[in-house]
Amino acid sequence: MALKKLRVFTGNANPELAKKIVAHMGIPLSRAIVKKFSDGETWVDLDDNVRGADVFIIQPTCAPVNEHIMELAIMIDACRRASAKRITAVMPYYGYARQDKKVKPKTPITAKAVAVMLEAVGAKRVLTMDLHAGQIQGFFHVPVDHLHATSIIIDDIKKRFKKKLVMVSPDAGGVERTRAYAKRLGVGLAIIDKRRDKPNKSEVMHVIGNVKGKTAILLDDMVDTAGTLCNGATALIKNGAKEVHACCSHPVLSGPAVSRIEKSKIKTLAVVDTIPLRKKAMKCKKIRIVSVSSMFGEAIRCIYEEDSLSSLFV
Repeated sequence: MALKKLRVFTGNANPELAKKIVAHMGIPLSRAIVKKFSDGETWVDLDDNVRGADVFIIQPTCAPVNEHIMELAIMIDACRRASAKRITAVMPYYGYARQDKKVKPKTPITAKAVAVMLEAVGAKRVLTMDLHAGQIQGFFHVPVDHLHATSIIIDDIKKRFKKKLVMVSPDAGGVERTRAYAKRLGVGLAIIDKRRDKPNKSEVMHVIGNVKGKTAILLDDMVDTAGTLCNGATALIKNGAKEVHACCSHPVLSGPAVSRIEKSKIKTLAVVDTIPLRKKAMKCKKIRIVSVSSMFGEAIRCIYEEDSLSSLFV
């Protein structure tokens, strides 16, 4: 099927990833002007015809989160008013995903609020990757295709490490994810038991599992301030790990994250390019990028051609 009625736009959140995705697909990036007025309001002008088209807008809602969410919402509205047939919000990183439940009586479920807003402006489908909480898919009344970076990260691990590996979950919440990686790699599993007293602060308690003499690979869905990973690496070395590496899908890397990683026991941190690295992170020799552009390119092609995406979910 020709891609004649396919349009792929990008906001300002991660245009480099968008360029890689369309390059993989062999199509041009659709033209749009997305800029700000002097008072900070966002203004969008589509420079391609979208009437009757299947439109995909690539926009991870990373920092500045609110700005990028508004860009995405306004671009969706512009496409809807320009008579697009269907609009898919391609969100490699879903901002506010950690606010997926009420933690106190008078707090919001912001991940749900974002879903409601995107549907209200006209999103008919969502394509995302490695949601912090899988139940966010249920916050939408439109189809959600939830990709995983598993196969890409596993291929990278296989290329770089050959033997005596152990996959490590940095907390109890990531055990299921880490177990899946360990099973596919045919290696052991360890868990770091920690206590979190305040947001973005963690205290490592002890390591469950055998890491002695092994190369330990910490796995997380996102790295924010990097406290969890760096404390975990210290605990692993104290428990006899030969060396410690880390992998994550979303390199948020806010605040002191890069400085902590540079000073930590972590030898390398492999990150997926769902979020563009900031300048300081780009200069860190420990951080390396693994691209998911080909996976998103294939997912967009399958959605457009009404084909199955099952092979991309493994």
